[in-house]
Amino acid sequence: MYRIGVDLGGTKIEALVLDPQGQELLRRRVATPAGDYQATVNSICELVLGCEQQVQQQCSLGICIPGTLSPDTNKVKNANSTCLIGQPLDQDLQRLLKRNVKIANDADCFTISEATDGAAANSGTVFGVILGTGVGGGIVINGQLLIGPNRIAGEWGHNPMPWRDHSDLPAQPCYCGKSGCIETYLSGPGLCNQYQLHSGGSITDVSALLQASQNGDSIADRCLTDYYRQLAKSLASVINIVDPDIIVLGGGLSNIQQLYQQVPAHWSDYVFSDQVNTQLKPALHGDSSGVRGSAWL
Repeated sequence: MYRIGVDLGGTKIEALVLDPQGQELLRRRVATPAGDYQATVNSICELVLGCEQQVQQQCSLGICIPGTLSPDTNKVKNANSTCLIGQPLDQDLQRLLKRNVKIANDADCFTISEATDGAAANSGTVFGVILGTGVGGGIVINGQLLIGPNRIAGEWGHNPMPWRDHSDLPAQPCYCGKSGCIETYLSGPGLCNQYQLHSGGSITDVSALLQASQNGDSIADRCLTDYYRQLAKSLASVINIVDPDIIVLGGGLSNIQQLYQQVPAHWSDYVFSDQVNTQLKPALHGDSSGVRGSAWL
């Protein structure tokens, strides 16, 4: 059977079709109707039916969303696209499309994709990491997504930064209501905020900070050095609990090439082991991992 994956984002809805071997057959995208739940549902249905018309068969269907379904209400929670919150998205899609629909968080879909036929293919335990506007994660064990009774498995970004010391800036407030969360340090806005706190200047884009570092800006260099260490000890706390075979990085900050040398060089200071055998790799499928993972659901 062919598989359709749909990535429901804040600005676009993307759909693709995979054949049984995981080869991409086609891809379509439309703009996300801003703040309109019913129009969003209708757009997803139109995309799915249009894909099926082109491949001339009904497909299995998975949806990747910027949130998750509550196990208590079966309605969307923790979504950045607020019009989804409190809505029975899977039930509405199943009613209109007349089939089973699987829905998962975008970080979970990213991890499924990379564990199935990406950078972590054939690995036993995989921790997938999103480093972007936010910080998310997912866990796949022997090919199966770990969900948990609260459906928040892998949400390491809202744990406190571990082993904080004098080189870490004072804890900053997080939108979740706490302060000092890993996300406030390791997200793109968190990294830019560290530069602003150190320098008093304003950088709102990570690419600008990287360029400043290349141009000899010592404060930008310091922020990146701190970032490598903060990421290393944050991932070390995950390794101490999950002990994954491989950690795969995705999101915009995963394109910083020095991460893959600097972070493993630091995390052995924090992992409770004489040697760290966990691998750290960039995602093979890049920005396509979310939509591919939803198809693999």
